[in-house]
Amino acid sequence: MCFRFPSILSCSLPRLEDIREETDGPSFLTLKFPFSLSSFSPSLLMPVLVLQDLHDRFSSAFRPWERSLQFWFRASHIYTSYKFCQLRSRFVKDREKEEILWERQHEFAAEKIYAMCSELGGFFLKVAQIVGKPDLAPAAWVKRLVTLYDKAPSTPFDVVQLVLEQELGSSLDKIFERFDKDPIGSASIAQVHKARIRGAKDDVAVKVQHPGVQHLMMTDIRNLRAFALYLQNTDINFDIVSITTEIEKQVGYEFDFQREAENMDKISCFLRNNSKKPPVRVPRVIPHMVTRKVLIMEFIDGIPILCLGDEIAKRGIDSSGKMATAAKKNILQKLSLAYGQMILKSGFFHADPHPGNILIYKNSEVALLDYGQVKHLSDNLRLGYAKLIKAIVHSDTSMIMQSFEELGMKTMKVSADSENELLKLAQTLFDTKLPPGVQVMTPFADDSSLKKISVQSFPEELFFVLRTVQLLRGLSVGMGINYSCLEQWKPIAEEALGEAGLSISTPRCSRLRRLLFWR
Repeated sequence: MCFRFPSILSCSLPRLEDIREETDGPSFLTLKFPFSLSSFSPSLLMPVLVLQDLHDRFSSAFRPWERSLQFWFRASHIYTSYKFCQLRSRFVKDREKEEILWERQHEFAAEKIYAMCSELGGFFLKVAQIVGKPDLAPAAWVKRLVTLYDKAPSTPFDVVQLVLEQELGSSLDKIFERFDKDPIGSASIAQVHKARIRGAKDDVAVKVQHPGVQHLMMTDIRNLRAFALYLQNTDINFDIVSITTEIEKQVGYEFDFQREAENMDKISCFLRNNSKKPPVRVPRVIPHMVTRKVLIMEFIDGIPILCLGDEIAKRGIDSSGKMATAAKKNILQKLSLAYGQMILKSGFFHADPHPGNILIYKNSEVALLDYGQVKHLSDNLRLGYAKLIKAIVHSDTSMIMQSFEELGMKTMKVSADSENELLKLAQTLFDTKLPPGVQVMTPFADDSSLKKISVQSFPEELFFVLRTVQLLRGLSVGMGINYSCLEQWKPIAEEALGEAGLSISTPRCSRLRRLLFWR
């Protein structure tokens, strides 16, 4: 089809340099016409509108392809830089010089990963949350990526207002007495505004989904899964493809805020019924104020756990002193206890305890936010994990192997000292405590148990338990507190097994515990 444009338009059509990038995502092309469309008659306006419509369709169809190309270009650049550094390090004899070489490489990669995650946004902000942990990633990565928590680009207020009014069926002025236009936080899927409903005494938090983000995030996940397959076949002896498959399934649920509200009510009810005083606070959902894209809940006035150190310093308290250490231990103990109860007693648990989702209020009380990612374990998996906890705490390698098999974990021994390495592997994957003398846990280092015992198959359903433990470890390392979540969870595991009539004895129960809960 060909359109003959009137001469008045032919000189005014946008040139290539007039095409600009929209702030909502990388390279999202928008045509800027240097004239007012309303000034033309319908007969003259029609060709322009057709051109704009064709452009919009092209941009929408092309954007995922462009985004994929950007990811693969950046990811391959980071990967090849590490392979080149690995090659260079073989020719460096001096240990200190080799460490300097790797440190420079980590700093270079940290900048590249930060640029990719911040510029592409979407799911890559979640990637930054996963890999930017003190116990997992190099220090240079952590220092750079930690700044991405709740730093996703925000949606303009006029768009937010439109979404709210469409979803709630009324104007903002009729619903809210006050509504802060600037969000208090913005993440990969949604942003949160502080407001007050008309006639209410307390403030609320209004969570609004970013328009159009779902399709792009699913594209990101599929690209990441393909990259994970390559790494699994070349460099990593771990079933990371199953992990990315589970992530893809779970992230899809996060776009339904009605489901999230149900998750909040269910977990809140469980924690209240399980303890006289729940170890963490779950925000209360405001009834009849929830849709698929909008969630309104009570506002909890607290500080993000990442800002805890600054708050302690502001109050003139020595961050390494007894008072600060006791407060940090109390916070970690409450958070860890809540997860032990959810995972082992209920099997239904909050599966995203990254620092951006944890608030500290009233000195050392803990509030847990964002219930888009939850996981429900079958009774077989829940009780199988309870058995594994007992086996790890008692250092019973035969029971660990049996538990691995029951859970669906397939391993292959590639080390002479396989029994000792199996115990180390289980501790690396499922406990927060660092071994004596170890400051940072590096699961994929050359001397790691993951290099000596290959994990060929990992159950997808268990990934979010693994991720929860890793995130809890990251929090403890960041606070400078070394503790064992499994020591704390062992009585809960025994209770869960007892209730199911599966109380088991371990051959090494007579052995004295050589590790204290807190160190």
